[in-house]
Amino acid sequence: MNRSALEALINDSAISDELKLIGEKVLAGTRISDEDALVLFESSPLSYTGALANYIREQKHGLKTYFNRNFHIEPTNVCVFSCAFCSYSRLYAKREEGWELSMDQMMDLVKAYDGKPITEVHIVGGVHPKMDIRFFASLLQSIKAHRPDLHIKGFTAVELDYMFRKAKLSRQEGLQLLKDAGLDSIPGGGAEIFDPEIRKQICADKVDAAGWLDIHATAHRLGMHSNATLLFGHIESYSHRVDHMRRLRELQDETGGYNTFIPLKFRNQDNDMSDVKESTIIEDMKMYAVSRIYLDNFPHMKAYWPMLGRQNAQLTLSFGVNDMDGTIDDSTRIYSMAGSEEKNPAMSTNELVNLIRQSGKIAVERDTLYNEIHVFDSPAADELWAKN
Repeated sequence: MNRSALEALINDSAISDELKLIGEKVLAGTRISDEDALVLFESSPLSYTGALANYIREQKHGLKTYFNRNFHIEPTNVCVFSCAFCSYSRLYAKREEGWELSMDQMMDLVKAYDGKPITEVHIVGGVHPKMDIRFFASLLQSIKAHRPDLHIKGFTAVELDYMFRKAKLSRQEGLQLLKDAGLDSIPGGGAEIFDPEIRKQICADKVDAAGWLDIHATAHRLGMHSNATLLFGHIESYSHRVDHMRRLRELQDETGGYNTFIPLKFRNQDNDMSDVKESTIIEDMKMYAVSRIYLDNFPHMKAYWPMLGRQNAQLTLSFGVNDMDGTIDDSTRIYSMAGSEEKNPAMSTNELVNLIRQSGKIAVERDTLYNEIHVFDSPAADELWAKN
């Protein structure tokens, strides 16, 4: 949407004065307030919120939509924690119901991509007491020795907090050890909702909001980038979402270390919150749009397509999103076990490019840090590139 079209929409007689003021802030590139974000959540027509978000997206990135070629390693789903929303983990006491990959098994997964143009391995899983920081440092060293060019994005703040406490290391010491072993960046998982009362109900026994934020701040100070997430659509309110995003925005003001924000939709299959109804597609799009408007200092907004499903993820590209994550390659079970639409989460490069093109956007392959590898704008050349 160009500026004149958005101006016409803002000045439409059907738009309230309150919403007009928010629209004028967007046009001026001025930061919206917490109160503005609540108004957008509570009373803005989705078409209006989406238009504001899409305008910001196009101001930042034009029609470019990013993805990368990646695969996941999930070392274990055995976990010492018992989060009410989780369909993935198995308590350590019942570990025979889960899986535990050996070092050799994980290296076999890495070696399966030898000769393929994968740029990132994403390592996350349950918190297993026997998979400590030395174990994972050894894994990182082995991956880097085998494939030095592969970017390793690994371990949520929840996993890291447990590793560091068990090893009696400070957060800086622990992160420096893992960085020296080969860790390049950290993902955004484990944030859930920062509000302590909500956290007490859904994930009481793992690292709190202050700890999560401090681990990310420490990573940023060590020169490592990270992502941020928010789990939405369960028992939280709009004000809880805004509070969560405010804390992220404040930390980003301080460090500038976040690459992207990823709203994660709560799924209710086979967990202790199965009685909670999942959010509608309208609520989902609202979450993406308001996030894009509010988090003005986050360069990128990502839709994790294995969670949303391909078509719904494609729809987010009109609501502020400019990143579709990666090819994944059927290597993650976190959301398929919770009832997501994607039971076998894998897309070829061609499939991802076509999905992006169908929405009128330009597909761009990136690396983890958003350096552009290839812009898909010539069908003949693109087909050759995708086969590499």
